[in-house]
Amino acid sequence: EVGLGALPAEVRAAVRAVVGDLDALCTALGLREESFAVGALSRVIAAELASYASARNRRRTATNKASVVFVDRTLDLAGAVGHHGDNLAEKILSVLPNLPGHKTDVMVNMVELTALQTTDETCSIIAPGCLAQPNDPAARALWESFMNLKQKEAVMEARRHLVEAASRENLPIKMSMGRVTPEQLSSYIQLFRNNLKALENHCGLLQLVLATVQTLKHPQTSKWDNFLAFERLLLQTIGESEMPSVLNQLLPMIKSHNERTKDDYTCEDFLVLLVYMYSVVGEIKSGKELDAAEEEVKKALVKAICDEPEPSPVLQKIT
Repeated sequence: EVGLGALPAEVRAAVRAVVGDLDALCTALGLREESFAVGALSRVIAAELASYASARNRRRTATNKASVVFVDRTLDLAGAVGHHGDNLAEKILSVLPNLPGHKTDVMVNMVELTALQTTDETCSIIAPGCLAQPNDPAARALWESFMNLKQKEAVMEARRHLVEAASRENLPIKMSMGRVTPEQLSSYIQLFRNNLKALENHCGLLQLVLATVQTLKHPQTSKWDNFLAFERLLLQTIGESEMPSVLNQLLPMIKSHNERTKDDYTCEDFLVLLVYMYSVVGEIKSGKELDAAEEEVKKALVKAICDEPEPSPVLQKIT
């Protein structure tokens, strides 16, 4: 059993800080908690909370009961690095840049709604839009669709909401059937551009539709679909063959910066794929064949990382 003493000093301090915060929360809510843990680090935190002097005193006097379940996220690394299903909300959150100061919202480029003509995608003259639209019922309903429907259906919902909004404002919109394209959504958005009242009435909805257009046009979106296809293929392959053969299939795809095209995987992409592979494969039979395959992948990755002209913050941190 791993105890608190086995952890590095930095992690010990972090665990004690979490335990102190949890105790403060339980005190504020008047809770007498019963802790459950899944995973090694979770057991350490649950044990620390159980033996925390302040928590012991609180449990003697608290009136409300609660169960607290601690789960190690490392037990589901495949969930954290996988590219799941056909969900527009997840793509928007992954592809568009973070809204400054926020972890769960993104910047939506609003230049398209202005008369400003610029090809600079990082144009900072116009304040960015975002996904959080608590005061716009139509935008909230559309965001629910992005989370719950398949991408094709969610994009059709975006078009429907846009057409309804334009009709209410008597804008000259021509409804078209069939497949929804980013260009079609952009042409609908243009109708609102010179009508300040319509812009004001439907600003929240327009921000979500703009987020959709920018995500669908983004080069990372096609790479996302490639990831998803590769992960599905990987699940089938791992079921049929051993880890060394899967690593050998991966090897030719690891390319240095000057050999890569925009469709090839970067070093960070490969690290994500490797984390996914080792998470879904479960227990691996070690042996000479696996050692040799892993060594080749390591060499190729190290060469690719060393050849990066401008390593990303993640690569810098790793190296």
